[in-house]
Amino acid sequence: MQEVLGNSATRHHENFGQVLQSYYQLTKPRIILLLLITTAAGMWVAAAGEVDAVKLIVTLVGGALASASANTINCLYDSDIDYIMERTRWRPIPSGRIKPRDALFFAIVLAAVSFGLLTVVDNLLTALLAMSGIVFYVLVYTHWLKRHSTQNIVIGGAAGAIPPLVGWAAVTGELSWAAWLLFGIIFLWTPPHFWALAMMIRDDYAAVGVPMLPVIEGDETTARQIWFYTLILVPVSLLLVFPLHACGLVYGLFAVVLGGVFVVKAWQLLQNPSQRDVAKSVFKFSIFYLMLLCAGMVVDSLPVVHQFSVAFSDKMLWMLSLMPVCS
Repeated sequence: MQEVLGNSATRHHENFGQVLQSYYQLTKPRIILLLLITTAAGMWVAAAGEVDAVKLIVTLVGGALASASANTINCLYDSDIDYIMERTRWRPIPSGRIKPRDALFFAIVLAAVSFGLLTVVDNLLTALLAMSGIVFYVLVYTHWLKRHSTQNIVIGGAAGAIPPLVGWAAVTGELSWAAWLLFGIIFLWTPPHFWALAMMIRDDYAAVGVPMLPVIEGDETTARQIWFYTLILVPVSLLLVFPLHACGLVYGLFAVVLGGVFVVKAWQLLQNPSQRDVAKSVFKFSIFYLMLLCAGMVVDSLPVVHQFSVAFSDKMLWMLSLMPVCS
């Protein structure tokens, strides 16, 4: 290992701060942030904009711990291919900074604390949903699908779609059709997001034998699939407005504008599937899209905004009722 790593990685920690940093890196914090945004959005919509601050903090902390546990196990399981790929060789396990046994213990502790916290402060359903995310991500995606199917991202994306269910259950103690639609939005968003990334780093996946869609089917097929999923995602996102009425006009405006830009970028990739800078643009915007879509849900759920939306809708209906009917 030392020959491959060369001088680019440090195998030993020099102080306690570096130990903490290595364990922090093991949890893939950038991924967790996006998951927490969707969790918060689910809570705000479920609570109609009036979220209890303590419940919000505890649910986000518990969700972060569950995601950190899943990501740690993912790093443990994939340490062999991480060691081969240049961009992941610096990670704590392949670089030798954290032993696999210690990483597994760390993941178990994170999961246990998450389950206890969510059960005590929220409810058992919330805790079980968070644990199901760990199980699905580790067993279904990482173990079963990632190295064996080009549809790994599609099916495995269900794990990343669980956080809004966690947020919804924390507030209501149950799951409604609106909660499952939030799940569906994230589920449909995942393939365009990750396939665009896979197109960017296709050579890395090919080198370690991971059958990502761009590696097996090529860029053109992948671009068509991204286009297909994006076209479905946009109208599905609007179902929160009608017929479910879980969100209002403000969110609808967010969904239409952001969805329109997403469709344009997916179309550009469809026309230029071999251009990795275009794939990079789709990938970056997909993150921007989800963050702002969730922000739209939060803003729309605020009582003052909801009252404005209802008043505006009533006014529009009144004006339409005054229009003469053609016979």
